[in-house]
Amino acid sequence: MPWPSSSNAGSGSSKSDTSSRRSISWTDSLNGTDWEHYKDPRNWVPTVLVTTTVLLSLQLYRSYLRRIPGAVHIQPNFFRRRSLFGQVTSVGDGDNFHLFHTPGGRVAGWGWLRRIPHKRSELKNRTIPIRLAGIDAPEGAHFGRPAQPFSTDALAWLTEYILGKRVRAKVYRRDQYDRIVATVYVRRFLFRRDVGLEMLKKGLATTYEAKTGAEFGGLEEEYKAAEARAKAQKIGIWSGKPEHFESPRDYKTRMNSAQDL
Repeated sequence: MPWPSSSNAGSGSSKSDTSSRRSISWTDSLNGTDWEHYKDPRNWVPTVLVTTTVLLSLQLYRSYLRRIPGAVHIQPNFFRRRSLFGQVTSVGDGDNFHLFHTPGGRVAGWGWLRRIPHKRSELKNRTIPIRLAGIDAPEGAHFGRPAQPFSTDALAWLTEYILGKRVRAKVYRRDQYDRIVATVYVRRFLFRRDVGLEMLKKGLATTYEAKTGAEFGGLEEEYKAAEARAKAQKIGIWSGKPEHFESPRDYKTRMNSAQDL
């Protein structure tokens, strides 16, 4: 026979358990949050600072420190807004070369902490072909075609001027040969030189004459003035008789016409 006190105690305990298990609405639980904890800057400022630093670091890396291995990796929004800094690894003709992109330069460790490859096997598919904007150098011997006069002079001059040097290329677009058309600058005796402009001054190139695809980056007048001075001084490609002169554009047109026959 149970004791009366036991029965009452059990009944009270049951009622207490029932009340403690009573459901609490979501609104009540939200209102029960201790918001004072979040009002103290020491509890959330460090998290915000760390998150912001990580996001800014990723953006900095993607925009300025990520190496671009080839022309196809350059996005359209890069053109006319950004430039490429790197080392010239080879010169293919009088107006084009290959660039190994070294974002950040020596500050980012290139050349002392990060190695720049030199062997052809190591450079394969890791360089960006650059076409000098606004100029046309004499054509070398390609695909069975004879070389133009001064083509070897233009190639030799460009090779000596930029091969192995660090240059900055202000990029404009990608041409039909997947080369990046750019105005290229190099440091010579502490002065920044426009490579294409220097070739025009030396009489080793003409201004670009094609009806479509011409790109000067706003330097057309300066380029044409340099070409006119070299022509007046009769240096380089302008040193021969005018009636025997054939521009690189005319040469390519003549060769293409002969091929179509």
